[in-house]
Amino acid sequence: MQLSVVIVNYNVCYFLEQCLASLQAALKNISSEIIVVDNHSTDNSRDYLPLRFPGVRFIWNESNPGFSRANNQGAAMARGEYLLILNPDTILPETCLETALDFIRSHPDAGAVGMRMFDGRFRYLPESKRGLPDFATAFFKLSGLIRLFPTHPRIGRYYLGHLSPDKIHPIEVLAGAFMLIPRAAYLRVGGFDERYFMYGEDIDLSYSLSRAGYRNYYLPEPGILHFKGESTVRSAENARHFYEAMLLFRNKYGKKSSVVSKMLVEIAIRLRTMREKLRGTKPAKTRGANRNGMDPASADSYLICADLATYQSDRPTIFLLGGQLKADLLFERFRKEPPRAPVRFRWIGTAAAVGSDHPDQRGEIILE
Repeated sequence: MQLSVVIVNYNVCYFLEQCLASLQAALKNISSEIIVVDNHSTDNSRDYLPLRFPGVRFIWNESNPGFSRANNQGAAMARGEYLLILNPDTILPETCLETALDFIRSHPDAGAVGMRMFDGRFRYLPESKRGLPDFATAFFKLSGLIRLFPTHPRIGRYYLGHLSPDKIHPIEVLAGAFMLIPRAAYLRVGGFDERYFMYGEDIDLSYSLSRAGYRNYYLPEPGILHFKGESTVRSAENARHFYEAMLLFRNKYGKKSSVVSKMLVEIAIRLRTMREKLRGTKPAKTRGANRNGMDPASADSYLICADLATYQSDRPTIFLLGGQLKADLLFERFRKEPPRAPVRFRWIGTAAAVGSDHPDQRGEIILE
């Protein structure tokens, strides 16, 4: 078997449905298996998904052990030569996995391969490629300075802003939303460190692979969609989790930090807390049939697009994929003409269209 895909799910049933539909298309010519580890979701994932994806192996945890442990659970049952660690709130174009597999096979030094990520409005997500963190890097990120100087080699180091997102690069850290890894390499370094519950586990795994003599590569094409707000909402609490993960990483590898550097990061977290309280967080929106206790609403404001002939970049659109319209073709069009209005995605035969207009907020689910 060439590839085992491991996905950890937590309360994103309809986003995972679209992910699995896109995966099935991308795996058409690849001998593979899909393993979904559910971290005790309280939505209808357990009742809804197995009936619609009988070929997927589901593992149902009775508690939430965290992202790292759940991925290790799935990897322990995998049989493929390669592992793909994949987030459930992603959509893959049809050629994505063949491209990544061709690359990793032709680069025997590769410990992991990552893919360029776009948000729900097809804007580049800078966390597609990252550098190893130190406390200065954490301060620049948490304080917001990285937004003011994104391409500065030092200030923008967390996202390697000085490296072009349009080119292949060997880099230090890949995003856990998409990591293609030789299973032998994953097992050699012990997989994910299960002490990381949220944040930092992909940094640690990337670094472990580098220490073992491998290189990590960033690929710009064809890219994937990552509705980031479904797995990580920007908040002061999450900023604290990020900082604690950085502490764990540095303590694990014996990198001491001064009292001044720790104080600066604490100040940055307090600034983040103030910003988030002022801004607030928008709740998720669900439209359509009365599932999950949501009130029904109309999706009439969206243009239904089953081929690119009707695409209008300034019109809210639901794209029907899996028929005449292929995700690869849609990605190509978006590169030439990015959407200027909300867009949603639905595979033919699925129950919901999903999308997100901002990577730091929950997205929208439009049910039948």
